[in-house]
Amino acid sequence: MSLQDRTIVITGSGRGLGLAIAGRLGADGAHVWITDVREDWGRAAVNGLRENGITAQFCPVDVRSPESVDAMVEAVAATGPIYGLVNNAALADGVGGKAVHELPVEDWDRVLDVNLRGTFLVSRAVAPHLIDAGGGRIVTIGSDAALYGSARLCHYISSKGGVSALTRAMARDLGPHGITVNTVSPGLTESESAEMVPEHRHELYRRNRALTRSQEPADLVGAVAFLLGDEASYITGQELVVDGGFVFH
Repeated sequence: MSLQDRTIVITGSGRGLGLAIAGRLGADGAHVWITDVREDWGRAAVNGLRENGITAQFCPVDVRSPESVDAMVEAVAATGPIYGLVNNAALADGVGGKAVHELPVEDWDRVLDVNLRGTFLVSRAVAPHLIDAGGGRIVTIGSDAALYGSARLCHYISSKGGVSALTRAMARDLGPHGITVNTVSPGLTESESAEMVPEHRHELYRRNRALTRSQEPADLVGAVAFLLGDEASYITGQELVVDGGFVFH
């Protein structure tokens, strides 16, 4: 496999979609680094992955903090060259409910700090290591919500639209160094985060997907693995929507 023995960092991977991605990459032979602000989740995730024969390590990180991000990246780099990064850390649980004219500034800042600023901080810290290694891959998890809009979620949608734009900007900056940068944008996925989503949004997806079944984490991980692999070496600056045909992009 093209990921055999390659070191890949996955942020926000203590549970849910990030953990599913780590499991797929590890099954493909990658050395996965679970990074999460919750140490209990992260250590439990590593234990579970190792029980399945996957090479996994944990390092705590708060993606809002440049110091925490730099410390995490240096800890990973100390074990060997970094090949790839999956920017998965995001605030999605319980963030909706207020229209733009009702949204407190502190709520806007809290979501943008993690989802957009955090993606920038981790990518900025990892990029020099990928350059030194002669190339690599960055994949960021976006959201189809940024493509169709959704009421009472303006901070979340803006953050995910921002990471798509950041992907294009980073692809330009890092392409000369042999680094590809892409976004994979899922729809409403059945994971821990989805438990906080109001039922009317679940129904919206059920009614309007071209594929009528629910989306599971397993539906997304193949796209992430593909963009990290050798077969995608000439794909960069792109957003791949994986949502069962809710949005055609």
